[in-house]
Formats: sequence, C-alpha cells, structure tokens
Amino acid sequence: MSPRRSTADAAHTRERIISAAVEQASLIGVEGVTIGSLAESLDMSKAGVVGPFGSREQLQLSALEQAGKIFRAAVIVPLDGLPPGTERLTRLVDNWIDYLAECPFPGGCFVTAASTELDGRPGALRDRLRAYVESARAALESEILAYQAESEAPHRPVDELVTTVIGITMAVNQEIQLLDDPRAAERGRAALRAALGLTGPTRASSSSRSAGRTERRPGT
Repeated sequence: MSPRRSTADAAHTRERIISAAVEQASLIGVEGVTIGSLAESLDMSKAGVVGPFGSREQLQLSALEQAGKIFRAAVIVPLDGLPPGTERLTRLVDNWIDYLAECPFPGGCFVTAASTELDGRPGALRDRLRAYVESARAALESEILAYQAESEAPHRPVDELVTTVIGITMAVNQEIQLLDDPRAAERGRAALRAALGLTGPTRASSSSRSAGRTERRPGT
C-alpha cells in the first residue's frame, strides 16, 4: 500500500469514527459516547477506535468540533458573498430555522443538547463547548450590529437581542424534537423576524418538512 493511500485510509477511518460519535452523542449525550459502543457500531476494535485520537476525551472533543462544522456549513457558509446588513441577517435567520426543521443530527440541535448536558460539568468538554458558544454569540452580535447600522428604526440593545434569538431557537428545537409540533419552524421564523424587526418576503414554511421528523428518527 502506498503512503498516500495509507494516509487517505487513515483519514477516512477517522472521519467514520467522528461521524458515528456525533450521531451517538446527539442521541445519548457527549458523555454517553464510549469507545466500546463506537467499536460495536462500527465493527472495529476498541484500539482501532481510540487510536486516531489517543483518548476518549479527545474523541469527544473531535465530535464537538465536527458538530460545530456541520452547523456552520448549514447556517453560515451559505451567507458567503452577502454583505453585512438586512438581507444577510434575514438569510441567517431562515438558514437557522431550516437547520432546526431538517436537523442533520438525529437528536436535534447538537449544541443545544450539549449545552444542557455539560453546563454544570467542569472540564475540557465544557470549556471547548463554551468557547464555541461564545464565538457564535459574538458572530451573531456582529451580524445584528451591522443590520442596525443600516436601519433608522429604533433598536433594542444588541446583547438583549442575542439572548432573545438564542432563546427562540432553543425553544423551536424543543418544540420540534420533544413536542413534535408541525408549526414550530413557521412560528419560530416569525418570532425571530419580529424580535429583530426584519421585514420582507417570508421563505416558504418548513413546518411541513418538520412534521415528518418523528417517522425518520432512529429507534422510533
């Protein structure tokens, strides 16, 4: 086997393990992910699972990072090329609601679930999650400030709006995942736009798509 092929195979194996860890963590929590459970689900040895990471904790940290990348790919990357302001913030809101309605994680928003799980557990996992959330909040604050700068209407304090936006998205995630509410996405989109003072055409509702989530969840 050539060195290039060996490196590619190793990277592919690492990606498989992280993908499985993210899916498991979404369903049973980050702390619930074990080397044994991953080895069983991937039909690998325990040594083969932990080897690319060195420890269970490093594997869990890699799962947290991958979850952040998936969120950014769904919500942030599509904004590339749009200048800061009203259109960009509106698109951000729509992307975020669509992400919740058609969530790539079987257990719903990964960061919401991990925040609830880890907020009272000091350690490397909590520290990494906190750093990610703080960075995301700062980015959201910048988007809102850019929007406010081009609007003459009176605005609420930006830190208050950040709290409102995050609170609404967490509530929408709960309504979709726990309450199976088919109107949660539509209602959340309207609530976010109202809170931020956004006007303009409303994207087609995602409620019909979120309504079918119950049938697609593993184990149900």
